[in-house]
Amino acid sequence: MKRRPALDLTPAAGPRQPESRLDGLVEAVLALRDADEIRRFFIDLCTPAELEAMADRWAVVPELAEGRAYRDIHDRTGVSVTTVGRVARCLALGAGGYRLAAERLELLAPGAALSPPEAH
Repeated sequence: MKRRPALDLTPAAGPRQPESRLDGLVEAVLALRDADEIRRFFIDLCTPAELEAMADRWAVVPELAEGRAYRDIHDRTGVSVTTVGRVARCLALGAGGYRLAAERLELLAPGAALSPPEAH
């Protein structure tokens, strides 16, 4: 079976010429104008399971921002402790996307320290 190359996660050099499939997807999302358009796009783009997985990951962010323990987050949301840990690692050590969105939605104070990513 032929494997596809890994998704290129590096930002594109030019503003209007997507250099990767990810950049093309980002451009498409940026072209949408409101929450309804974005919701419709994601419903068309993703399977129900993919949407649920992304929504589950995002639901963990405010819980982590509140300083809740992983097991408590699992009990409150039904999201696996493994996923909670993954989100915590991304929030603390990732590309900054979760943190930026959480700060803009005032779920997390700018520059706020988070508990280290562990199953406390």
